[in-house]
Amino acid sequence: QVTLWLKKIYGDVPIPQYEVNERTVDILHEVMECNEERDKDIMLLIEDMEDQTTKYEAETEYWQGVLGESLGLSVGSLSQEAAADVTDLVESALELEVENTSLTSFYSAINYMNSELYKTKSRNKEMELKLKTLMKKLTSALMLEKQLEEDIKNYGASQEAEMAEVESQAENLKFLEDKSKDLKIRISAAEAELLALGLDQSLTHEALEKSSEELAAQLKENEPLKEELASYHGLPPSIPLALVAVEEARKEL
Repeated sequence: QVTLWLKKIYGDVPIPQYEVNERTVDILHEVMECNEERDKDIMLLIEDMEDQTTKYEAETEYWQGVLGESLGLSVGSLSQEAAADVTDLVESALELEVENTSLTSFYSAINYMNSELYKTKSRNKEMELKLKTLMKKLTSALMLEKQLEEDIKNYGASQEAEMAEVESQAENLKFLEDKSKDLKIRISAAEAELLALGLDQSLTHEALEKSSEELAAQLKENEPLKEELASYHGLPPSIPLALVAVEEARKEL
């Protein structure tokens, strides 16, 4: 329905490109309904006026016949000014859709037409306001959709960059793992070759690491002994002098 309506509106001009989704179609469908409703009102008004015109033209012909036969009056027998006045009166009566040409009918018809004109203007203003609101919603929806497309595009680009970085890091990690395995194999092969050449088992990498760990543990165990030994460093080098120093300390205490 929306597509057919747009083709009808634009005619031979190509329909502008727009994103077809549920939201845009709903907004265009609402605009279409407002437009069709206004067209229906105008068509009904035109049809009614055409019916009234036909009716009064028939009545005009009837009364012309009556006046011509009864009073011998015709358009040709009237003066130019009188014919113009009669024509204006008839056209005004047809335009105002009055039953007769009395002043009361004319005044009533004019008041009614003014009232209808005011109602029509008010209704048109409401429809125009509604149409503007719908167009704003449509524009906002299209801008939001465009922004979402750009965000999705940017997000996709950032995701591709992150994936490329992750793949690069994975390749580097795999390279390092392979390199570590290769070095371990080379070290084991070198140690095996050295052992075959008569290298002392205690000089291998594993033996040296074990010796280093044992030395660190031994040094840690010797710490209390060093502290206890340090307490004797202040004593004299001979036992008699040491006894004298102890006695002096006892007296001082």
